Amino acid sequence: MPPRPHPLCVSRTATLANRAIAGMWERGLTVQPPLDPDFLWAKGSEGFAPDDEISIRAPEDVADFRARLEALCHSLREEAQLNALGHTMAYGQIVAAIEKRHALGRLWRERPDFAETPIAPPIAVVGQMRAGTTRVHRLLAADPRHAGTRFCNAVDPVPPAGNVFDWRPLKLRAGLAIARLVNPWLDSQHPFGPTRADEELGWLTTALDVCAFEAQWRIPGYVAFSEARDAAPLYREFARILRTDAAMMGNADRPRVLKCPKFAEDIPALLAELPGTRLVVTRREPDDVLASSVSLVAAQSAFQSAELSLEKIRQEWARKLALREERMAAALADFTGPLACVDFAALGRDWQSEIAQIYAALGLTLTDEALEGMGAEQARAANGAHHAHRSQIAGFSAS
Repeated sequence: MPPRPHPLCVSRTATLANRAIAGMWERGLTVQPPLDPDFLWAKGSEGFAPDDEISIRAPEDVADFRARLEALCHSLREEAQLNALGHTMAYGQIVAAIEKRHALGRLWRERPDFAETPIAPPIAVVGQMRAGTTRVHRLLAADPRHAGTRFCNAVDPVPPAGNVFDWRPLKLRAGLAIARLVNPWLDSQHPFGPTRADEELGWLTTALDVCAFEAQWRIPGYVAFSEARDAAPLYREFARILRTDAAMMGNADRPRVLKCPKFAEDIPALLAELPGTRLVVTRREPDDVLASSVSLVAAQSAFQSAELSLEKIRQEWARKLALREERMAAALADFTGPLACVDFAALGRDWQSEIAQIYAALGLTLTDEALEGMGAEQARAANGAHHAHRSQIAGFSAS
């Protein structure tokens, strides 16, 4: 089991990496890459045709990505106060998003039918982060009649061309090994596995949605920009990726179980692109959600910036969670489709009963095969490192 940190602890590996990167910049051994939209675009689009940016995307979707890139870079330069490691990570994530944007565009120019693949109506797990969404998501995805998104596919939605071997699981395994060195408490916050069913956060990040970035960096300008902006372009790209992934994985006929905390803000946009979606809403005591959320954000932010305040993080995430709750309530008030609600505490006491009532509410049949698959997932989760997060939260609450 990994050590249990105070939320603003930084691993020795992260400290050494930060010093090494800063030292190389100071000695001129490498150049600090500017977080400038034009520079990042040139790096990320290298080797692609100009048409790959546009591809089958609507003009407003193309413009949305460019506007988000401009606003995000401004926030990172003016507000984030990144250290050398954080600057490097921001550079890498944005360049990767631009590369994936072009690679997907190239794929869809050649095979537009992938983005139009008919799929079974999905099941979306919606709720606040740290409210049991991952557990419900993985239990539902363990039903062999359903499909889940492999974590490696969620991180990198670009499928291999032709009959080329899919290296994504191996690449992500190596990436996770590095990430665990930088953040040894990673699995206590969210248990990962390259081919394990996981949230589609990476698909939204590929469109430069704020969800992954606001959990790492203090970028209030970009957060406000994103919250006030129409989410439709994000979810049009999301739906294209989902349909492409279903075609490549051969599971378009099975309901995909989707999950991302950002769904709580964007239910109307999600449903507009994926009509017929059935919703599963998770609930947990607000104080527990806030404590766990702040602990998670602090742990992810601490090694990327020295200018962090637990109180400011707490204030921002109290505001963010309230916003998500308000938007989610408004959307659900108008929702007339199949809807199930899950209580976090009840799920912990008797997961089988909670699953049974979910299936009943959604009009699904709970089979022995489904329970067998869920039992295996439950056993796997019971032995996970994420239980150490409870003591991390306790340390945070006492600080």
